[in-house]
Amino acid sequence: MKRNYNDLISFVTVAREGSFTRAAARLGVTQPALSQAISGLENRMQIRLLTRTTRSISLTTAGERLLNAIGDRFDEIEAELDNLTELRDKPAGTVRITCGPDVLRATLLPRLLPLLRNYPDITLEFDANHGFRNIVADRFDAGVRLGDTIDKDMIALPIGGPLRMAAVASPDYFTRFPAPQTPHELTQHQCINQRMVSSGGLYVWDFDQDGGDLNVRVKGQLIFNTSEPVVHAALAGAGIAFLPEEEFAPHIEEGRLIRVLEAWCAPFPGYYLYYPSRKQPSPAFSLVLEALRLK
Repeated sequence: MKRNYNDLISFVTVAREGSFTRAAARLGVTQPALSQAISGLENRMQIRLLTRTTRSISLTTAGERLLNAIGDRFDEIEAELDNLTELRDKPAGTVRITCGPDVLRATLLPRLLPLLRNYPDITLEFDANHGFRNIVADRFDAGVRLGDTIDKDMIALPIGGPLRMAAVASPDYFTRFPAPQTPHELTQHQCINQRMVSSGGLYVWDFDQDGGDLNVRVKGQLIFNTSEPVVHAALAGAGIAFLPEEEFAPHIEEGRLIRVLEAWCAPFPGYYLYYPSRKQPSPAFSLVLEALRLK
């Protein structure tokens, strides 16, 4: 049977995207053409690979087996083709990174924008969110996480120094409520909560007590899923906020926010760029690594 590898690539893309619409956009084809290609592949193989409904698609057992068998191989071929850019005068290609919006703004963009000016054929694509993405399954070149949350089978490159958390509130808030002297007293305060995208639960405030962890579940009338509105709410006197100290630094220095419980906030490993150990870095990705490496 003559193989049509374009149809196999179409199948892998649909299976990974979980949507004919998104897969067609990624491949640059029409949705009917993509659907016809998958149907043709299933007819030639005489087995159903996808279960289609009006709202979603899912892999059959055979489809899952085929994806596991060929998906990584196509990735390896694509990576090797990207590496051929070494033969060109300048590196080129797209580097995809998933990260939180805060580290994107504070660390990645300041270090990587000069790279783009020097290498106009390189494109950087960022997926900014607070959730944990599977960078292999979602076909990212790299991700950014805190150092103690990275899987052991990944290569991890530190891109920032240790971090510390900070508990803060506005002067107005502390004129109405006494400043807490211990983390346990936070349960008597209005605290500004964060919803964790990955788990769906509220963030548990973590403090250090004589070298051991002390976790406090706080309560309050405001809950956000990103840090920027947390800062604004604290400035407005809505309660005590708890974020990495760099988020509050200019406001603390200028007296708009007052820090409390500082002795209970110990340093912890900062942000790392991580990527699969089996990945052969492309020239463009190697330049990204060098730009982010701590000097």
